[in-house]
Amino acid sequence: MFAESHARRLGLQGYVRNRYDGAVEVEAEGSTPALERFLDLLRQGPRMARVEDVRVKWMSFKGDLGPFGVRG
Repeated sequence: MFAESHARRLGLQGYVRNRYDGAVEVEAEGSTPALERFLDLLRQGPRMARVEDVRVKWMSFKGDLGPFGVRG
């Protein structure tokens, strides 16, 4: 919910999902300032969470992710 609500507020497209190993995977597209703000928020994480690492891979815009949501 944390990533989804912030991504939608920032006007990003993409998804978030929990991985089997306990990590959280996010793929997002949008403006550079919005993505940078989103990364700042992800590094902080939600209250009561412990963020150990945020790995970022910048890629070319594809435009095929659709509205930001949670994937299973």
